[in-house]
Amino acid sequence: MSVSGEQLQDIARETARALPGVGHGRPFIEQLDVYKVADKVFLIITDDPDDLIATVKAEPEYGRLLQGQHASVTPGRYLDKRHWISLGAGPGVTQDLVAELVDHSYHLVLETVPRHRRPG
Repeated sequence: MSVSGEQLQDIARETARALPGVGHGRPFIEQLDVYKVADKVFLIITDDPDDLIATVKAEPEYGRLLQGQHASVTPGRYLDKRHWISLGAGPGVTQDLVAELVDHSYHLVLETVPRHRRPG
């Protein structure tokens, strides 16, 4: 079942908070809730009520595939359009998909962190 924009953002936040070593804040502007692991961004949630999205890192091929499958998955807002995608509410954007993409983004970013700096 597809989720609403508010549900999408709640699921993204809950998923991110459950991952090891995650911190969050608003280092850029007040409307962007930014989640990091080892000081590297893996999730940005936009607090604009007219634009309820979450932006995550994705492998370029996977990101393109998702954009082809879901009209509400677009190139990443604010970041490199090749490596980031933004998720909005829409057909096929489910709780499981949102949680999977946040987890995937976290692990992609974590792979770039030296082992001695990784949480856990």
